[in-house]
Amino acid sequence: MSGNWHISRRTMLRGLGAAVSLPMLDVMSQPSARAAEKERPVARLAYLYIPNGVAEGAWQPKKVDGRGRLVELNPWMSSLAPFQKDLTIFRNMWTPRGNGHIAGTATWLTGGSFDGEKLDSGGASVDQIAAQHFRTETLLPSLELSTRGEGIFTTSLPRNTVSWVDSVTPAPRDIEPRVVFDRMFRVGDSGLGNRSVIDLVLEDARRLKRRVSDHDQKKIDEYLESVRAIERRLEFAQRQKDRAGQTPELRDALVRPEPGIPEDYGQYMKTMMDMIVLAFWADATRVCTFMMDHGQSNRYFDFIDDVKGTWHALSHWKDISGKTEDDDGKTSWSSRDEKRDMYNRVTTWHTEQVAYLLKRLSEIKEPNGRLIDNSMIVYGSSLSDGHEHSAKNLPLLMAGGAAHGIKPGRQLTNRRDTSMSDLHLGMLHRLGVRRDNFAESKSPIELT
Repeated sequence: MSGNWHISRRTMLRGLGAAVSLPMLDVMSQPSARAAEKERPVARLAYLYIPNGVAEGAWQPKKVDGRGRLVELNPWMSSLAPFQKDLTIFRNMWTPRGNGHIAGTATWLTGGSFDGEKLDSGGASVDQIAAQHFRTETLLPSLELSTRGEGIFTTSLPRNTVSWVDSVTPAPRDIEPRVVFDRMFRVGDSGLGNRSVIDLVLEDARRLKRRVSDHDQKKIDEYLESVRAIERRLEFAQRQKDRAGQTPELRDALVRPEPGIPEDYGQYMKTMMDMIVLAFWADATRVCTFMMDHGQSNRYFDFIDDVKGTWHALSHWKDISGKTEDDDGKTSWSSRDEKRDMYNRVTTWHTEQVAYLLKRLSEIKEPNGRLIDNSMIVYGSSLSDGHEHSAKNLPLLMAGGAAHGIKPGRQLTNRRDTSMSDLHLGMLHRLGVRRDNFAESKSPIELT
């Protein structure tokens, strides 16, 4: 390998009808620029949204020391314990212009005032502003992901949108893992069916590996194996769906999802998380939003032990008769404590999915450190306690960001209610977006 040979960050492995982005390699920078590269880690930004809030106290760490450092998380957040040093938990953050399931969802990332008649979110969302900043740097400006909705509000546009290109134009969402995968790794119409993209680009990968260092060869092998693992997972989901179609008893017992969506909801969620990991790892995009469910979700989580009723019904945990809000008319609860426990179990399950994402990100090494250190992952909801429909003291945390000057491992408690727009503005500054204000904010939150 020539010591002066290098390739562009945007180099892709190519085969007949397929293209695969590459992770960050040493050979992607000029020798004279490599020292500077290590001082300029590539920043990524993701916002993970859950609806329906959380029960009061379910987001509060069990123990924080006098300097705000996280000592112990609560039982509902215990899955995040391995990443405690990577977390920043916010207190007294709120959305002053958005509340409820409609306005709160639609303006979570815009800081705008929602106009229901005009379907106006008040401005472009923070992720889309960031996407414009990176539009010439990556294969895709951004990814907007969501799970497929369940319940009566699946067709409500504001309940299904956190990303806005401008105040009246929602960014299209992808709900099928295979579609997301193909956007990143398949080009054109090869007519080759379901052949692995790795098989299609393997010869190009072999040629590249002959010219790079042992360290880069190992990174290429690890990355391609990760791509192939997701292909296997998608193929398994397809086989399970085909099996359901061929077995009358099973077909009758299941409400089959749209093609390309795994039957198992937990598997579906993990596969979508894997899409985020691959997108960031490959530098296919540096900006992503993931609606882990739509606003006011009526999804059943009866696959979680001792949970019954829909998510939105559970969020109104003080009503136990089963005859209020959008209850299903067949589920009631024996006590508030029982219902709140179920509500907390649903919160716990979603936090476990985020922990899976953080584990993946923490295992991937880049020239400037772990992928989690180079990423800023914001996770939370547009409501605090779901029963109160409150927009104050939102459940909100951030993981990662250490490579971008963020000091994690602590709880940030503001003395007064602080607009989430301050956080958005701070995130933009960390990405290198020069901007004096965002929505009503002119004061980025201090994260160092």
